[in-house]
Amino acid sequence: MKVGASDLEVFPLNLGGNTFGWTADKATSFEILDAYREAGGNFIDTADVYSRWGEGLSGGESEQVIGAWLAERGCADEVVVATKVGKLPPNDTVTAAAVTAGCEDSLRRLGLETIPLYYLHADDPQVPVEDQVETMAGLVEAGKIRHVGLSNYPADRMREFFRVSRGTPAFPVAVQPHYNLLHRAEYETELRPVVEQYRPGVFPYFALASGVLTGKYRSAADVAGTARSRFTEGMVTPEALRVVARLEQVAAMHDVEVPTVALAWLRAKGATAPIASVSRTAQLDALVAVAGLQLSPAEVTSLDAVSDPYA
Repeated sequence: MKVGASDLEVFPLNLGGNTFGWTADKATSFEILDAYREAGGNFIDTADVYSRWGEGLSGGESEQVIGAWLAERGCADEVVVATKVGKLPPNDTVTAAAVTAGCEDSLRRLGLETIPLYYLHADDPQVPVEDQVETMAGLVEAGKIRHVGLSNYPADRMREFFRVSRGTPAFPVAVQPHYNLLHRAEYETELRPVVEQYRPGVFPYFALASGVLTGKYRSAADVAGTARSRFTEGMVTPEALRVVARLEQVAAMHDVEVPTVALAWLRAKGATAPIASVSRTAQLDALVAVAGLQLSPAEVTSLDAVSDPYA
């Protein structure tokens, strides 16, 4: 899959690195990364802030694990690493100073000379878009990053960034929206028109709704006490379980697992490569299988219908 107008070619599953150094220790993370690469994967997503929310963690752990794996396997030239800046203190904004310092920190942790895809992790309305564009263009020109992406930008500021950066090295080739069967309205009504106008690659995060769309949670009690409970609070509802039930029906017809169908729906809705992560290698097969599954128009329509409360 081609990423926007860039020269990047990526696997149709973007492997999320938020578990590395958090719910997956270094050895397990290496096993996951090896298995993903063996399956044909070449696209890893992380951020400087991953996984600061974990007990005893301060951020940067995921990048450190990925950097150690790249060095040990000697495969940095064969893998597209995407990381983000703007949420890890003290560089938790998008001023020139914060972004430049954050980029240097990420380069050091990843062991890279150039970051293939570098996202601004969240907008700061106090920083003019023109200044943000200038900062990112400067990083491209300095060889610190190859391509620019935007994550968590409201539609109006995203559109302005595209407009201001057109014709510059900072023109974004990728966006990262929060988008899945249980979270549709924001992307479909606000962000998709911007995407259709400027044609970046689309990499939805929370593609499996923090595990709810895998079918493993059947009640709020199933979520309580898990590492992901802070992300899934209030999500296991009768409406969500009806979506999962339909996913199970479609999965049975294709002889695949439920997560595969949830990811295939995103691809059918225009996603370049959904982002999903695992904590164990055994969970990976269901994710990479999205590369071989194309839903029929009728199946997409049926999933649209059952998830309509979220549209």
